[in-house]
Amino acid sequence: MDTSTYKSEVAAAFNSAAASYDRLGVEFFTPMGRRLVERAAPGEGTRVLDVGCGRGACVFPAAERVGPTGRVVGIDVAEAMIEEAAKEAALRDAGTVELRVMDGEHPDFEPGSFDVVLGSYSVIFLPDAPAALARYAPLLSPGGRLAFTSPVFSEDTFPFLPPVFTELIPRELLLDLPPQWQPERLSQRFNSWLADPADLARTLEKAGFQDVSVVDESVQLVAESGTAWVDWSHTQGMRLLWNHLADDKRQQLRERLITSLDAMRDGDGPLTIDTPVRYVTATART
Repeated sequence: MDTSTYKSEVAAAFNSAAASYDRLGVEFFTPMGRRLVERAAPGEGTRVLDVGCGRGACVFPAAERVGPTGRVVGIDVAEAMIEEAAKEAALRDAGTVELRVMDGEHPDFEPGSFDVVLGSYSVIFLPDAPAALARYAPLLSPGGRLAFTSPVFSEDTFPFLPPVFTELIPRELLLDLPPQWQPERLSQRFNSWLADPADLARTLEKAGFQDVSVVDESVQLVAESGTAWVDWSHTQGMRLLWNHLADDKRQQLRERLITSLDAMRDGDGPLTIDTPVRYVTATART
Protein backbone atom coordinates (compact mmCIF):
# COMPACT_ATOMS: atom_id res chain seq x y z
CA MET A 1 0.00 0.00 0.00
CA ASP A 2 1.20 3.50 -0.85
CA THR A 3 0.61 4.99 2.58
CA SER A 4 1.06 8.61 1.50
CA THR A 5 -1.60 8.24 -1.22
CA TYR A 6 -3.88 6.39 1.18
CA LYS A 7 -3.62 9.10 3.82
CA SER A 8 -4.14 11.84 1.25
CA GLU A 9 -7.29 10.12 0.00
CA VAL A 10 -8.63 9.66 3.51
CA ALA A 11 -7.89 13.25 4.51
CA ALA A 12 -9.46 14.60 1.32
CA ALA A 13 -12.57 12.45 1.75
CA PHE A 14 -13.16 13.56 5.31
CA ASN A 15 -12.28 17.18 4.63
CA SER A 16 -14.99 17.19 1.95
CA ALA A 17 -17.50 15.50 4.24
CA ALA A 18 -16.72 17.37 7.47
CA ALA A 19 -19.56 19.90 7.32
CA SER A 20 -22.20 17.17 7.16
CA TYR A 21 -20.36 14.33 8.92
CA ASP A 22 -22.64 12.72 11.51
CA ARG A 23 -25.16 15.53 10.94
CA LEU A 24 -27.66 14.07 8.44
CA GLY A 25 -30.13 12.64 10.90
CA VAL A 26 -28.57 9.17 11.07
CA GLU A 27 -27.72 7.94 14.55
CA PHE A 28 -24.70 5.69 14.87
CA PHE A 29 -21.33 7.33 15.56
CA THR A 30 -22.61 9.45 18.43
CA PRO A 31 -24.17 6.62 20.50
CA MET A 32 -21.23 4.34 19.68
CA GLY A 33 -18.75 7.01 20.80
CA ARG A 34 -20.61 7.65 24.02
CA ARG A 35 -20.71 3.92 24.76
CA LEU A 36 -16.97 3.64 24.13
CA VAL A 37 -16.34 6.42 26.64
CA GLU A 38 -18.55 4.59 29.13
CA ARG A 39 -16.50 1.43 28.71
CA ALA A 40 -13.20 3.33 28.99
CA ALA A 41 -14.55 5.12 32.08
CA PRO A 42 -12.15 8.07 32.36
CA GLY A 43 -12.36 9.50 35.85
CA GLU A 44 -12.47 13.04 37.18
CA GLY A 45 -9.26 14.89 36.42
CA THR A 46 -7.87 12.35 33.94
CA ARG A 47 -6.14 13.12 30.64
CA VAL A 48 -7.74 11.65 27.52
CA LEU A 49 -6.55 11.42 23.92
CA ASP A 50 -9.09 10.71 21.16
CA VAL A 51 -7.46 9.48 17.94
CA GLY A 52 -9.36 10.27 14.73
CA CYS A 53 -11.77 12.39 16.73
CA GLY A 54 -13.95 13.56 13.83
CA ARG A 55 -16.51 16.04 15.09
CA GLY A 56 -16.22 14.86 18.67
CA ALA A 57 -18.41 11.79 19.23
CA CYS A 58 -15.98 10.69 21.96
CA VAL A 59 -14.36 14.03 22.80
CA PHE A 60 -17.38 15.67 24.39
CA PRO A 61 -18.66 12.69 26.42
CA ALA A 62 -15.09 12.28 27.68
CA ALA A 63 -14.93 15.97 28.61
CA GLU A 64 -18.11 15.58 30.65
CA ARG A 65 -16.51 12.74 32.60
CA VAL A 66 -13.10 14.26 33.29
CA GLY A 67 -14.61 17.52 34.50
CA PRO A 68 -12.91 20.91 34.87
CA THR A 69 -9.68 19.44 36.24
CA GLY A 70 -9.23 16.97 33.37
CA ARG A 71 -8.07 17.39 29.79
CA VAL A 72 -9.27 15.94 26.48
CA VAL A 73 -7.18 16.18 23.32
CA GLY A 74 -8.71 15.23 19.98
CA ILE A 75 -6.55 14.63 16.91
CA ASP A 76 -7.55 14.03 13.30
CA VAL A 77 -5.72 13.99 9.97
CA ALA A 78 -8.55 15.98 8.35
CA GLU A 79 -8.19 19.70 9.07
CA ALA A 80 -11.86 20.38 8.32
CA MET A 81 -12.93 17.84 10.96
CA ILE A 82 -10.84 19.62 13.55
CA GLU A 83 -12.39 22.94 12.51
CA GLU A 84 -15.91 21.54 12.94
CA ALA A 85 -15.06 19.99 16.30
CA ALA A 86 -13.55 23.31 17.42
CA LYS A 87 -16.80 25.10 16.56
CA GLU A 88 -18.70 22.59 18.70
CA ALA A 89 -16.22 23.01 21.55
CA ALA A 90 -16.76 26.77 21.42
CA LEU A 91 -20.55 26.36 21.50
CA ARG A 92 -20.24 24.08 24.52
CA ASP A 93 -17.67 26.36 26.18
CA ALA A 94 -15.54 23.22 26.55
CA GLY A 95 -12.39 24.80 27.93
CA THR A 96 -10.74 21.47 28.77
CA VAL A 97 -10.90 20.31 25.13
CA GLU A 98 -7.91 20.76 22.81
CA LEU A 99 -8.08 19.87 19.11
CA ARG A 100 -5.13 19.33 16.78
CA VAL A 101 -4.52 18.29 13.18
CA MET A 102 -2.23 15.28 13.47
CA ASP A 103 -1.43 12.02 11.73
CA GLY A 104 -2.71 9.36 14.11
CA GLU A 105 -0.12 6.88 12.89
CA HIS A 106 2.65 9.04 14.34
CA PRO A 107 1.34 10.77 17.49
CA ASP A 108 3.51 13.66 18.61
CA PHE A 109 3.24 13.68 22.40
CA GLU A 110 5.58 13.16 25.33
CA PRO A 111 5.63 9.75 27.08
CA GLY A 112 3.06 9.43 29.83
CA SER A 113 0.96 12.33 28.53
CA PHE A 114 -2.40 10.55 28.90
CA ASP A 115 -4.36 8.24 31.16
CA VAL A 116 -6.80 7.05 28.47
CA VAL A 117 -6.44 6.73 24.69
CA LEU A 118 -9.65 6.36 22.66
CA GLY A 119 -10.23 5.53 19.01
CA SER A 120 -13.75 4.96 17.73
CA TYR A 121 -13.73 3.42 14.24
CA SER A 122 -10.41 5.18 13.69
CA VAL A 123 -7.18 3.58 14.87
CA ILE A 124 -7.92 0.31 13.08
CA PHE A 125 -7.95 2.14 9.73
CA LEU A 126 -4.40 3.47 10.04
CA PRO A 127 -2.20 1.98 7.29
CA ASP A 128 -0.29 -0.18 9.78
CA ALA A 129 -2.55 -0.13 12.82
CA PRO A 130 -0.69 -2.77 14.90
CA ALA A 131 2.54 -0.79 14.57
CA ALA A 132 0.73 2.46 15.37
CA LEU A 133 -0.83 0.98 18.51
CA ALA A 134 2.66 0.22 19.81
CA ARG A 135 3.37 3.97 19.63
CA TYR A 136 0.42 4.72 21.91
CA ALA A 137 1.41 2.43 24.78
CA PRO A 138 4.31 4.71 25.86
CA LEU A 139 2.02 7.74 25.77
CA LEU A 140 -0.05 6.28 28.61
CA SER A 141 0.61 6.70 32.29
CA PRO A 142 1.28 3.51 34.33
CA GLY A 143 -1.93 1.51 34.23
CA GLY A 144 -3.38 3.79 31.56
CA ARG A 145 -6.10 2.39 29.31
CA LEU A 146 -6.58 2.00 25.58
CA ALA A 147 -10.14 1.69 24.29
CA PHE A 148 -11.31 1.48 20.69
CA THR A 149 -14.14 0.24 18.53
CA SER A 150 -14.10 -1.87 15.41
CA PRO A 151 -16.62 -3.51 13.11
CA VAL A 152 -17.07 -7.19 13.84
CA PHE A 153 -15.21 -8.67 10.90
CA SER A 154 -15.95 -12.14 9.56
CA GLU A 155 -15.10 -14.03 6.39
CA ASP A 156 -18.65 -14.08 5.05
CA THR A 157 -19.67 -10.43 5.43
CA PHE A 158 -18.86 -7.26 3.50
CA PRO A 159 -16.07 -5.37 5.28
CA PHE A 160 -17.09 -2.45 7.57
CA LEU A 161 -20.86 -2.59 7.00
CA PRO A 162 -23.62 -4.35 8.97
CA PRO A 163 -24.11 -7.96 7.80
CA VAL A 164 -27.30 -7.09 5.90
CA PHE A 165 -25.23 -5.22 3.31
CA THR A 166 -23.38 -8.34 2.23
CA GLU A 167 -26.41 -9.29 0.13
CA LEU A 168 -27.20 -5.73 -0.92
CA ILE A 169 -23.86 -4.83 -2.53
CA PRO A 170 -23.14 -7.02 -5.58
CA ARG A 171 -19.48 -7.93 -5.83
CA GLU A 172 -19.46 -7.25 -9.58
CA LEU A 173 -20.14 -3.58 -8.86
CA LEU A 174 -16.81 -3.38 -7.10
CA LEU A 175 -14.52 -4.85 -9.75
CA ASP A 176 -13.34 -1.42 -10.90
CA LEU A 177 -12.12 -0.41 -7.44
CA PRO A 178 -8.35 -0.03 -6.94
CA PRO A 179 -6.74 -3.23 -5.64
CA GLN A 180 -6.42 -1.93 -2.06
CA TRP A 181 -10.18 -1.29 -1.88
CA GLN A 182 -11.28 -4.69 -3.18
CA PRO A 183 -13.28 -6.60 -0.51
CA GLU A 184 -10.82 -9.48 -0.56
CA ARG A 185 -7.86 -7.18 0.10
CA LEU A 186 -9.77 -5.37 2.85
CA SER A 187 -10.67 -8.67 4.47
CA GLN A 188 -7.06 -9.78 4.31
CA ARG A 189 -5.87 -6.54 5.87
CA PHE A 190 -8.36 -6.40 8.74
CA ASN A 191 -9.51 -9.95 9.42
CA SER A 192 -5.93 -11.09 9.95
CA TRP A 193 -5.83 -9.42 13.36
CA LEU A 194 -9.34 -8.17 14.17
CA ALA A 195 -11.71 -11.04 13.35
CA ASP A 196 -10.50 -13.48 16.00
CA PRO A 197 -10.43 -12.07 19.56
CA ALA A 198 -7.39 -14.23 20.31
CA ASP A 199 -5.46 -12.70 17.40
CA LEU A 200 -6.54 -9.25 18.53
CA ALA A 201 -5.34 -9.91 22.07
CA ARG A 202 -1.97 -11.17 20.81
CA THR A 203 -1.56 -8.09 18.62
CA LEU A 204 -2.22 -5.75 21.54
CA GLU A 205 0.06 -7.69 23.87
CA LYS A 206 2.84 -7.43 21.29
CA ALA A 207 2.16 -3.67 21.11
CA GLY A 208 2.74 -3.25 24.85
CA PHE A 209 -0.69 -3.84 26.40
CA GLN A 210 -2.18 -6.37 28.78
CA ASP A 211 -5.57 -7.28 30.30
CA VAL A 212 -7.20 -7.20 26.87
CA SER A 213 -11.00 -7.32 26.83
CA VAL A 214 -13.03 -7.85 23.66
CA VAL A 215 -16.79 -7.35 23.93
CA ASP A 216 -19.25 -7.31 21.02
CA GLU A 217 -22.41 -5.25 21.42
CA SER A 218 -25.15 -4.17 19.05
CA VAL A 219 -25.57 -0.49 18.24
CA GLN A 220 -28.78 0.58 16.54
CA LEU A 221 -28.17 2.49 13.35
CA VAL A 222 -31.27 4.62 12.81
CA ALA A 223 -32.05 6.56 9.62
CA GLU A 224 -35.17 8.32 8.41
CA SER A 225 -35.15 6.39 5.13
CA GLY A 226 -33.01 4.49 2.68
CA THR A 227 -32.19 7.77 0.95
CA ALA A 228 -31.07 9.28 4.25
CA TRP A 229 -28.77 6.32 4.88
CA VAL A 230 -27.20 6.51 1.39
CA ASP A 231 -26.67 10.27 1.69
CA TRP A 232 -25.11 9.75 5.11
CA SER A 233 -22.82 7.02 3.76
CA HIS A 234 -21.17 9.67 1.58
CA THR A 235 -20.05 11.51 4.73
CA GLN A 236 -18.21 8.64 6.45
CA GLY A 237 -15.70 5.95 5.50
CA MET A 238 -17.88 4.52 2.73
CA ARG A 239 -17.28 7.78 0.84
CA LEU A 240 -13.99 6.25 -0.28
CA LEU A 241 -15.93 3.45 -1.99
CA TRP A 242 -18.38 5.85 -3.64
CA ASN A 243 -15.51 8.01 -4.91
CA HIS A 244 -13.90 5.07 -6.69
CA LEU A 245 -17.01 3.80 -8.46
CA ALA A 246 -17.74 4.71 -12.07
CA ASP A 247 -20.76 7.03 -12.48
CA ASP A 248 -23.07 4.32 -13.82
CA LYS A 249 -22.15 1.86 -11.07
CA ARG A 250 -22.48 4.55 -8.43
CA GLN A 251 -26.03 5.31 -9.57
CA GLN A 252 -26.86 1.61 -9.83
CA LEU A 253 -25.68 0.95 -6.29
CA ARG A 254 -27.47 4.03 -4.94
CA GLU A 255 -30.82 2.94 -6.41
CA ARG A 256 -30.37 -0.64 -5.26
CA LEU A 257 -29.55 0.36 -1.70
CA ILE A 258 -32.38 2.90 -1.37
CA THR A 259 -34.95 0.41 -2.65
CA SER A 260 -33.69 -2.44 -0.46
CA LEU A 261 -33.32 -0.36 2.70
CA ASP A 262 -36.76 1.23 2.34
CA ALA A 263 -38.21 -2.27 2.06
CA MET A 264 -36.78 -3.00 5.52
CA ARG A 265 -38.67 -0.13 7.15
CA ASP A 266 -41.84 -0.69 9.15
CA GLY A 267 -44.30 1.36 7.14
CA ASP A 268 -43.40 5.04 7.39
CA GLY A 269 -41.17 4.43 10.37
CA PRO A 270 -37.39 4.89 10.38
CA LEU A 271 -34.87 2.41 9.08
CA THR A 272 -33.32 0.59 12.04
CA ILE A 273 -30.35 -1.74 11.60
CA ASP A 274 -28.76 -3.58 14.50
CA THR A 275 -25.05 -3.16 13.88
CA PRO A 276 -22.50 -5.35 15.70
CA VAL A 277 -19.67 -3.30 17.17
CA ARG A 278 -16.54 -4.64 18.84
CA TYR A 279 -15.38 -2.75 21.94
CA VAL A 280 -11.75 -3.41 22.84
CA THR A 281 -10.05 -2.27 26.03
CA ALA A 282 -6.55 -2.92 27.31
CA THR A 283 -4.10 -1.59 29.89
CA ALA A 284 -0.62 -0.31 29.16
CA ARG A 285 2.00 -2.71 30.42
CA THR A 286 4.16 -1.17 33.14
